[in-house]
Amino acid sequence: MEKKSAVLLVNLGTPEQPTTQSVRSFLRDFLSDKRVVDLARIIWIPILYLAILPIRSKRVAKLYKSIWFENESPLRFYTRSQSAKLAAQLEQQNIRVDYAMTYGEPAIDAKIKEFTAQGITDLTVLPLYPQYSVSTTAAVFDQVSAAYQKQVNFPALNFIHDYHDHPLYIAALVTSIKAFWNENGRSECLLFSFHGIPKRYVSLGDVYQQHCERTVALLVAELGLMEQQYRLCYQSRVGREEWLKPYLDETLPKIAKAGVRSVDVISPAFACDCIETLEELAMENKELFLENGGKQYHYIPCLNDNDAHIELFKTLVMEK
Repeated sequence: MEKKSAVLLVNLGTPEQPTTQSVRSFLRDFLSDKRVVDLARIIWIPILYLAILPIRSKRVAKLYKSIWFENESPLRFYTRSQSAKLAAQLEQQNIRVDYAMTYGEPAIDAKIKEFTAQGITDLTVLPLYPQYSVSTTAAVFDQVSAAYQKQVNFPALNFIHDYHDHPLYIAALVTSIKAFWNENGRSECLLFSFHGIPKRYVSLGDVYQQHCERTVALLVAELGLMEQQYRLCYQSRVGREEWLKPYLDETLPKIAKAGVRSVDVISPAFACDCIETLEELAMENKELFLENGGKQYHYIPCLNDNDAHIELFKTLVMEK
């Protein structure tokens, strides 16, 4: 049998349009996943349908409108661009590349059906999450597994668990930060902000916090930062349950009132800029810092589709 190899990049997902209806559909799929919210369905589903979706969909749609590109969301734009650029890099190896979303379109199941129809014999799945979490990476694994459970045969599978401490990942972030500093100047404090998860997940065995702390330790060493020159924080918490701390939205007012006048913020957990970075980090948290006495707030963009990021993806694939 002729060997045919492929790579599937997988990101979280995005609404099709910045409308209440589209956002509601996306949030319904996302928040219905037991990997994301593990509460008993008999408790969670009524809360989701009667409280969260009716209230949050309209508000979140407005936030999407504030960061929406001309025809699509930033997350889809950059994920598609990453896929195209990686395909160009792997063309000589005759490796096909495509992308999918865990929630929304294009769906993982649909892409796997396409690969099957194309006769793919070797598939590498690369979730676009540098740090593993049960709420993100594991959800990709679940859907890939479920798709192949419907088939008689399946290809040799390589599933990239994480790349939180890969030398090329760290080098790409360091280069990005230094380039930003060269162009915009350097603030008093560099904030590393990661998407939060419930603290309970870590107690159950999720290694996400360990991965985040390892990423920051390596970046701090490469950048030569002193203890007072950086902070590690977590953002985007919801509900009343305790999430990983320190919380970014509590840290920003605290350091501003303590006399820190300028901060740079970067989120190494995101492979693409999205609503959590372009709206929450770049807009909402900037306002929070300035309202509490801060003077300068700069957001450092994600690696997105820059060349060093694509080289990292190529290396991750070839190492497998």
